[in-house]
Amino acid sequence: MADVKLDIAFWEYDRTRALSDGKVRIPEVDVTFHSGSNVTEIFRGMVAEQSFDFSELGLTYFLRTFKDGQSPFAAIPVFPVRSFRHSAIFVNTNSRIDKPEDLNGKTIGELALYSHDAGVVPKGILMEEFGFRPETCQWRIGGLDWPLKPIDFVPHTHPANVQVIDMPSSKDLGSMLDAGEIDALISADPPKCILEHSPRVRRLFPDYERVERDYYKRTGIFPIMHAVVMRRELLEEPLGIAEAVYKGFCDAKRAAEDRYRHGLIFNNMDTMFPWFSQLIEEDVSVLGEDWWPYGIAANRKALESVLRYHFEQGITDRHFSIEDIFAPELLAS
Repeated sequence: MADVKLDIAFWEYDRTRALSDGKVRIPEVDVTFHSGSNVTEIFRGMVAEQSFDFSELGLTYFLRTFKDGQSPFAAIPVFPVRSFRHSAIFVNTNSRIDKPEDLNGKTIGELALYSHDAGVVPKGILMEEFGFRPETCQWRIGGLDWPLKPIDFVPHTHPANVQVIDMPSSKDLGSMLDAGEIDALISADPPKCILEHSPRVRRLFPDYERVERDYYKRTGIFPIMHAVVMRRELLEEPLGIAEAVYKGFCDAKRAAEDRYRHGLIFNNMDTMFPWFSQLIEEDVSVLGEDWWPYGIAANRKALESVLRYHFEQGITDRHFSIEDIFAPELLAS
């Protein structure tokens, strides 16, 4: 039987590298791997141009492809990007924001899309734990320190009682934060003014690592930003394509984990960072031996929280379940 031909797209990650460099192969599948200059271009290629069979896709972008409860895509439980997001909230030092509750009533910038992947999660946490109310704020959506193509391939959903204004391409949210034109910023990427240590800006949670580790210890949630999705019609194929691709991603992740574990023997001297081995040991002590898990069972709580956040924040018109969005044959993973 001839191999099935697939186009699969993702950005360049340590947990996917063994697939793209050929060290891990997917049996009976002839794969062409694709990437892009940034992850949003990969998303665009999947959603707007239908260029791939499987692709990394931000969870909020995926959920926005649903119409009347149906999407042209189904997810497999591979999560190329996950991140704790207390660190994604930045404030101007003159904005009188000293604690999370002070965000209410402020003008807040957000990267690319209202409730982008790194916006849904911190908003959800702020609402749950600090009484944050997004509808009290004025939202400014735009780019940071580089040209950003309009996100015109998914709906820009937000509740009617939330004031959202898209900024022109000439405006840079990082510069606006530094100048005090906005009080705060929520962004997947830190603005240049943070990286350059401007005295006019800081993180809402300066000791964010401690806060995020405490959040995980309390909740058991390691937030998920991106999944891998497939064209839904591939579910009709009798060859178990979803399971084969899922296993390939799992094998590639395991190869990265093995490399880090092996590196402990030699104190990870191939890296330029002191104490890197200690960081690995600290993370494993908190997150467990499988510190970046795939599959449904290990991620059920994190998935249920982000699906609930989308509904509570008015991004989806219904509270989707895990069963609504994932390939049926992988629900037991």
